[in-house]
Parts: sequence; C-alpha cells; structure tokens
Amino acid sequence: MSKVAILGFGVVGSGVAEVLQRNGAHIDEKVHSKVELKYILDVRDFPDSPFAAYVVHDFAVIEKDPEVDIVVETIGGAKVAREFTERALSAGKSVVTSNKELVAEHGYELMKLAQEKGVSYLYEASVGGGIPIIRPLKQCLAANEITEICGILNGTTNYILTRMIRSGLPFAQALKEAQTNGYAEADPTADIEGHDACRKICILASLAFGRHIYPKEVPTEGITGVSLADVAYADSCGRKIKLLGRAIRKEDGKVRAFVAPHLVSGSAPLAGVEDVFNAITVRGNAIGDVMFYGRGAGKLPTASAVVADVMEAARNRDRPKFMDWGPGGSGVALPPLDVESPWYVRAEAAPEAIRGALGDVTFLARAGAPAGEVAVLTVSMTRGELEERLKDISLHTVFRVLED
Repeated sequence: MSKVAILGFGVVGSGVAEVLQRNGAHIDEKVHSKVELKYILDVRDFPDSPFAAYVVHDFAVIEKDPEVDIVVETIGGAKVAREFTERALSAGKSVVTSNKELVAEHGYELMKLAQEKGVSYLYEASVGGGIPIIRPLKQCLAANEITEICGILNGTTNYILTRMIRSGLPFAQALKEAQTNGYAEADPTADIEGHDACRKICILASLAFGRHIYPKEVPTEGITGVSLADVAYADSCGRKIKLLGRAIRKEDGKVRAFVAPHLVSGSAPLAGVEDVFNAITVRGNAIGDVMFYGRGAGKLPTASAVVADVMEAARNRDRPKFMDWGPGGSGVALPPLDVESPWYVRAEAAPEAIRGALGDVTFLARAGAPAGEVAVLTVSMTRGELEERLKDISLHTVFRVLED
C-alpha cells in the first residue's frame, strides 16, 4: 500500500485529490496495490470540502509519518516548495510535482537528492499540464538524437493571441477576457512576459540535451508588444503570431534556447493550435518531427498527469524512476545569436530606406495602415545582422518567422 500526502489544496491539489478518489479502484488495479490519500497540507481549512478531514497545517506531521511514502507538491513557487520537497526526499519519500518553477530552477539538485535517498522525483505535469511529454521524451524517443524542441507552452498567451486574431480584440481587452474566464491570473506577468514558457522550455531542453539549463540563461520575450497591426500584417501573408519556446542543439553541441513571438505559416500544425491548448514539436534524427498536443493546464488535465506519476512512484517503490539530467554550467546554453531565420519587421520608414537596408524583402499591406508605416518579411539572417542593418531605422516590431 502507498499513502499519499498532497501539499497545497488549490486548483491542482484539489484535482489530484478528486482523481485519486474518483478513480481509486482503477488506480489500485493498475498499480497492483492500494494507493490511498492520507493528508492534505494547507494553511487554510476547508470545512465544506469532502476532503476536510484530511487537512493538516504542519508539514512535520507528514514528514515524520512513516506510512506516507509519496508526497505530491502543488504549492508552486521555489521557496517553501523547495524546502518541503528537500525535507520529504530526505525523509525517504518520493515526490511528485507540477511545479515548473521549482523544476526549472532546482531540478538537478532535487533529482540528485532523490537518487541519494533511493526514491523517485517525478514531474510530468510541470510541462504541458495533461499532455504527456516528459516520459515520451525520456523513454519513447530515447533512440533519437534530439536536435530541436519547439512549442506553444503557455495556454494563457495562446488564448490572448487567438482572441486577437479571430475577434480583433486589442491586447488589453483580450487579456481582461482571459482573466474573466479564469485563464489568466490577477497578476498575469509570468504568462504574458514569457516567464512560464521559459521555465517549461528549460525543463524540456534539460531533459532532451542532458544538462541543466537555467531560466536566467534563456532570452525571453512575451506578447505585450504584439499589436493588432502585427496580427493584420501576419494574416496578409498567410501567417499567425504564436509565442514559441524553442531549444536548438547546434553542431557544436551547445544549446540555443529562447522564448519569443514568431510568425508561423498558416499551413503549419502549430498555427492550428488555438485558445488554451498547447503543442510541443520534437525533432529527432530518426523519427523526424512529432507533435504532442492537448490542454496545457486546468484542474483535471494537470491532475491526470500528477496522478500518473503517483502511480509510477507507487509501482516502483523498490526501484525508483529517474527522469534526470546532468549539471548545468557556463556555456551549456548560449544566446541564439547565430540562429538564422527570416524576420518580420514593422517600422516607421520609407520603403526605399527599408529596401536599401535589407535588400530583398517582401512588403506586406493591411487596411488602415498609417502613412509612413511599413512592414516586411526579410530573407534569413541572424538577429545581430538584422539589427546592424536597421540601426538607422525607427522600429515598431521585430519577430522571427518560423521557417516551414
């Protein structure tokens, strides 16, 4: 038998409790052993919840209970969650988490501690919510040399961009709608500035390429600079704007990871991913491109992935599972300075000036464009080369174009 404690009874934590209860018989049958909830840790009481009797307020109760062998961490953040995770692992308890910030910042150290203590540290739900990506990347695609991971990794920003594209809502209005519908937090900074997507691409890149890549090493740009003008210009050339997290391993073995808005061809699979859905494309030298698609967040989809990890830990109490990677360090990840691509540029300039600076370009048009505004698609070049050529041009927007 496995006894489970849940840390944090918010959206995900309550979803985990619900799935454990609703699907208990199915889970026990699959694990070939009983998996039972024993505690829920939270600072609050939940007198009206069917799980009220499980609530405790002191982590030491869980830490010192020898019956608890699996701890589910759904607190979020990287401070209290890290402390409780380290204490649980040190006490010989496997830990399952959905905490992308904690895994992105401290995953290597926590996995090493888990190995030292002979327990599991599993984090399938930290990327993509209910989309299975961690275990397929580590196991099903293990025969491949992974060369690139590219994905729509944040449902909030994808929802906002979808509303801008489909309904012509300006950014601020689309954001407010996302908040009203519960897709965005009251403080949406982590989503709209790209930090959430950054943490997720760090986890994927660390797992795929074998070394810890820290968020501070990943240049990150959100969607606050995307305007309806950019949406219209993208549409005029058959493209859509998507916030993408990308990690590319170059021939020198170094990883270039970054997060930024891209223009994506309307015929590309990623262009069809709308609303709060996520999609992750993995490119391997044997399999080519494969895409993982589904709801990237939400109570039950995320809880589904968490409980699957609980089941994995319960099945393997005597032979812990490790989805690990090596240490990070200087030079593991480099800025994408040498990653060439076409570019979308919107500027205040005469067409002749743009053509003189960039040479062969494709001019774009939109209804209602003000006098003096120009938008183009360039040929493939690095960001540094683009900026050098445009140093005397007044720029509004510069986005990469994802090549077909």
